[in-house]
Amino acid sequence: MVSEAVEKKLYDAASKGDVTTLVKLVEEDPYLVHGVPYPCSRNILPIATIHGQTPIVEQVLKLNPRLARISDTQKTSPLHIAAEEGHINICQKLLSVAPEACWWRDGHDMNPLHIAAMKGHVEIIEFLLQESPLPAMERLRCGGTMLHLCVKHGQLVVLKVLVERLGELVDAVDENGETILHLAVRSNQLETIKYLVESKKIKRLTKNSMSKTPLEILDENPPSTSSRYSEIRRILSSVKDPSSSNSVYPQLTDAIMVVAVLIATVAFQTTVNPPGGVYQDDMLPHKAGDAIMAHTHPTIFNYLMTSNTIAFIASLITIFLMVTGLPLVYNSFYVIAMFAGALSMSSIAWSYGASKMAITPNTEGKPLDTTDATIYMVFICVMCAVIIPCTKVKRLYFYWKAKPQRKEGLTSGAWGQRVLYRIFRCLEGCGCLRRNR
Repeated sequence: MVSEAVEKKLYDAASKGDVTTLVKLVEEDPYLVHGVPYPCSRNILPIATIHGQTPIVEQVLKLNPRLARISDTQKTSPLHIAAEEGHINICQKLLSVAPEACWWRDGHDMNPLHIAAMKGHVEIIEFLLQESPLPAMERLRCGGTMLHLCVKHGQLVVLKVLVERLGELVDAVDENGETILHLAVRSNQLETIKYLVESKKIKRLTKNSMSKTPLEILDENPPSTSSRYSEIRRILSSVKDPSSSNSVYPQLTDAIMVVAVLIATVAFQTTVNPPGGVYQDDMLPHKAGDAIMAHTHPTIFNYLMTSNTIAFIASLITIFLMVTGLPLVYNSFYVIAMFAGALSMSSIAWSYGASKMAITPNTEGKPLDTTDATIYMVFICVMCAVIIPCTKVKRLYFYWKAKPQRKEGLTSGAWGQRVLYRIFRCLEGCGCLRRNR
């Protein structure tokens, strides 16, 4: 039976790095190295590892290398402790004696690589990855990977190292079907989101087990400031959204394609066969094939040809963008396609008005009525002019709705946002808008 005084001397020697005292005590009683249990059934090796005493660790391993393979009651091995404390030299010593220890799981089902990632010890992670990258691919109890662990604990530097080495795990999901991007959005980690998206590590927005994309999670749990919310939304909007690309976008593309092709067909047909037809015979001052309208209503005919040409070209631009799918990748091309479609519809409305003017009898000297075509064109232009601002207002409303208790938006931020927030509050007070409970 070892006395308490000897146990204390051994503990002090291990924790303070007193190799001389350790050797002396072991010479007196060789059983001390592995026979003195400390709390959690730890021997002298974990004690030295906790305090980062490399000389003591080296000496103990010379006396009894089997201690590197002994775990405590928490299933924590000496390598787990060295990885947690960040002692790279001790990790090297332990791994040279027990290389299989990098696979062992502790009581929390984590191996030494998991522990090092959680604590942010990049140097230890790089060393362990050089030995074998396979333990880094081991899943956690919750189904997540080391990358999930880095995001949960805000270890961006470690995450970058692991992504470069284990890029195939970027799209891995945990038991909730969530990727590391889902977790980064939930915890409002702007820098992590920016790194994953702007470095092209994440190429598409996936849905979790609740069928929610990172964008939907952001709208449900926005950051405390609108500027941070807007920045995260801007970054996420540049990534492909499966909900839009797989369902909404094809349907929208089909509808726009039908309209664009129809307008192009009408514009082409009206150009080659204008109202009133064409002359069939050569007869001065016209030739066969000349438009009758060009001689009877030259000014109106010029309007008709100009509007038809604009409608035809704008429709071709819309068709080209929809076929190539550029609006799905770049938002700017979506805006171009939208305005090209609006321009083609407006131009075909003017073409309709010009055609009506040419074929409507001008009785009693009254001017020809083109009011309906003009109203139609103005209506389309106004609708397209407000669609983008309305989208922005919708986003701001969802942000306000998700944080109904937030009041600083009424006195801070851009003046336009402050006005809209006050309008939202008034509408909610009147019962026109439902507030989240």
